[in-house]
Amino acid sequence: MGMIFLFFAFTFTSCNDDEDTPMPEPETNTIVDFVNSNDDYSSLAAAIDAAGLTATLNGTTKYTVFAPNNAAFAAFLDANGFTSLDEVPTDLLTQLLLYHVQEGSIMAADLSTAYIPSLAVYGTSEAPLSLYVNTEGGVTLNGVSKVTTADVQVDNGVIHAVDAVIGLPDITTFALADPNFSILVSALTREDSYSFVSTLQSSNAPAPFTVFAPVDSAFVALLDELDLSSLDDIDADTLAAVLSYHVVTGANVRSSDLTDGMMVSTLNGDDFTVNLGDNVTITDANARTATVIAADVQATNGVIHALDTVILPSM
Repeated sequence: MGMIFLFFAFTFTSCNDDEDTPMPEPETNTIVDFVNSNDDYSSLAAAIDAAGLTATLNGTTKYTVFAPNNAAFAAFLDANGFTSLDEVPTDLLTQLLLYHVQEGSIMAADLSTAYIPSLAVYGTSEAPLSLYVNTEGGVTLNGVSKVTTADVQVDNGVIHAVDAVIGLPDITTFALADPNFSILVSALTREDSYSFVSTLQSSNAPAPFTVFAPVDSAFVALLDELDLSSLDDIDADTLAAVLSYHVVTGANVRSSDLTDGMMVSTLNGDDFTVNLGDNVTITDANARTATVIAADVQATNGVIHALDTVILPSM
């Protein structure tokens, strides 16, 4: 009987010892863990800490991060006249980092050529800044940053390494990045063109801008309509009048701000009319119509709506 008692006593004591021993904490591999453990992302780690985003990117919410390496940060600082991350204003740094972040886990195969909203909000609108993704021949962001290593999965999302910091976009960023606007860019940058580019890069008055931007097929159709062979056949004053007719100054007008029958005054001085229905259409001063085929491409200094037709002022 005494032997049986000793056996149970020993068993009970052993179980208590096991319960008192703390279990080891499971190792984590969050976005922050991954960045902190990789020497080539020390600048990104420092930026996340300085911007106060450590808790956000170390939690359980899933995010997709386009992660610039140290060389990318060094190039960004040099190009913008900063000698270190400490010189970048905190609010700017925070939004710059959020511009590299998407909600949810997005694998590279799930990306397509399109405008997507980022988590950054900066400039003339409370709407999130847009990011242009081009998946032809890999993944390129705003035409300046390429994904070099994709689909690094971590506990709270996925990381795609990129070779350049993606700067916060102005109106011209998207015109240059999107190949559908190549003829528009040619028109804006023609040697005898007015200073449209410098104007549309500005964050000062007459910003913010709302730009109704014709795609390449719209310009091709216009040249055919006017029986012209190229943009060079249009004189500088006429081209300036046409381009400025597509720009509204002093307003960041998103699609939700449009109303049926709205008369819109343009930089040109002429008006056009907005029509709401199955699609948003515009009637120009010559009773010609254009359809908005992509809306609410948000930049820091305004917003772009793509048109399928070039609208013309009264000539």
